[in-house]
Amino acid sequence: MSKIRNAFTNGKAFLSFLTCGDPDLETTAAAVRAAAANGADLIELGIPFSDPTAEGPVMQEASLRALKNGVTTDRVFDFVRELRTDVTIPLVFMTYANVVFSYGAERFIAACHETGIDGLIVPDLPFEEKDEFLPLCHKYDVDLISDVTLNSAGRVPMIAKEAEGFLYVMANGGGKRTFEETCTVLAETMKTVREYTDIPCAVEYDYTSPEQAETIAGLADGVIAASALVHLTAGQGSAAPASVGEYVRIHKNAVK
Repeated sequence: MSKIRNAFTNGKAFLSFLTCGDPDLETTAAAVRAAAANGADLIELGIPFSDPTAEGPVMQEASLRALKNGVTTDRVFDFVRELRTDVTIPLVFMTYANVVFSYGAERFIAACHETGIDGLIVPDLPFEEKDEFLPLCHKYDVDLISDVTLNSAGRVPMIAKEAEGFLYVMANGGGKRTFEETCTVLAETMKTVREYTDIPCAVEYDYTSPEQAETIAGLADGVIAASALVHLTAGQGSAAPASVGEYVRIHKNAVK
């Protein structure tokens, strides 16, 4: 069994996203530990990139702040090595293809394995081009995690049946759908997914309340909190880890 699947073995999973080095790596480490201590089942670590085109403004600004603070890919790997002295839940990287290519794909994915990274999410890697990384991910036992959106119904079967680790479902509609409309489309998407795979599915949405997270969790296997946690860090800086932990505790209790 993939280590990532372990995140989904105890009821509905709660996944947290944090940008490495925003505002500094020490704060990120404290936030990771606070999230894990308060019930996060898996943590996504964003490696900052200068042009994160798949992200909204909150995430883009976090990435740029981290880069201005001198965060590099080598420093992120050292950071994960230190985390792994006591953080045992699955960890995955989210970053961009150029980061992997510029580091050297095999060197990067081998370092993921060596430092204890369980999966890799590359939002700008088209499904049709995943073989750029997939053989190396298999070689080093790192899941290459696929994603779908609620606007890509025609592509869901193709992506779902080859998904690894978990399927990342992006449910944010850019303000075009109400929450109720999102849930309706999500239910239809999940029905399609289940025709092709039993892989766990986790849904990223801009949750405004624990009740929304609970509702989404009822349609999938887990929820992903991303922009909310990055927003906390942007507003509170080095004081953010306590608030991150509290956010995770409240929302994990809601979904479980």
